Amino acid sequence: MTNAERPLAISAPEPRKLDLIFSDRARAELHAKYEVVEADPENIAGLGDEILGRARYIIGQPPLSAETLARMPVLRAILNVESNLLNNMPYDVLFKRGIHVVTTGQVFAEPVAEIGLGFALALARGIVDADVDFRHGSELWGGEGNASARLIAGSEIGIVGFGDLGKALRRVLSGFRARIRVFDPWLPRSILEENGVEPASLEDVLTKSDFVFVVAAVTSENRGFLGAEAFASMRKGAAFILLSRADVVDFDALMAAVSSGHIVAASDVYPEEPLPPDHPVRGLKGFIRSAHRAGALDSAFKKMGDMVLEDMDLMDRGLPPMRCKRAERETVSRMRSKPVAVN
Repeated sequence: MTNAERPLAISAPEPRKLDLIFSDRARAELHAKYEVVEADPENIAGLGDEILGRARYIIGQPPLSAETLARMPVLRAILNVESNLLNNMPYDVLFKRGIHVVTTGQVFAEPVAEIGLGFALALARGIVDADVDFRHGSELWGGEGNASARLIAGSEIGIVGFGDLGKALRRVLSGFRARIRVFDPWLPRSILEENGVEPASLEDVLTKSDFVFVVAAVTSENRGFLGAEAFASMRKGAAFILLSRADVVDFDALMAAVSSGHIVAASDVYPEEPLPPDHPVRGLKGFIRSAHRAGALDSAFKKMGDMVLEDMDLMDRGLPPMRCKRAERETVSRMRSKPVAVN
């Protein structure tokens, strides 16, 4: 099949690379079925009308103007291979033209949920501090080392946000016989109840939980909505586990709540990444730190490529995308997550 016969796909997946998200087999399939034009995401307009006029797909989420989109008459979909949706293109134009905007971010749900469970276990049983003490020869044996330990089993758990990650978290917690309350103002009660969780207010999630997991996306309405007052309302000794984006919390207030001994915490995300060497969270006792690695498994990245290929095949046959998650016109422009750098 010649280039003129193959559909054209513009590849602009920054900060990812094609060899990260496509296995060798999948990348060979991509190039066999499509003419792939690799592009600078900041200069899609510079590709010229010959390429833009034939582009059926964009892999990535480069900034796009209405003028550039007008030069792309056969564009069918923008396949976002990040976990977030940036407000960097005219979504009203895309929806009006019936151009799909889809994301592969759900591939991270299960890996992130599993590490969230690991954080909860580590905080509940003091695993990290016990290991450090053992290394230094200051360990406490038996019951003496469990003065603040507690069980997840039979506990009260709160989840803030209940998208793909929230649902995956509920699944990994299902064996602990915990009472799980969820706050998500974008979902009706019935969806939460059908997933086996209890709809609750944010106040109840914070004040009645032994463990609070925050998995909410950052939107124009919720930046920094969890601050000093929220942390003060939590049970003394409760665990706060941040898994989505740091912008939903007042991070200084979170560190202060941990420093005071009121709560313990774990986070995989930070206001600035990478963190400066002298950032105070690095030495904060009662805080477990992870360098935005919760979902960054090769198996998850490669699943992205498979999902993209499956949906492109569906759309080639005149069918809607089914594997990736479609952006919704009512909410997509509210998203405010920052892109994540990939080494």
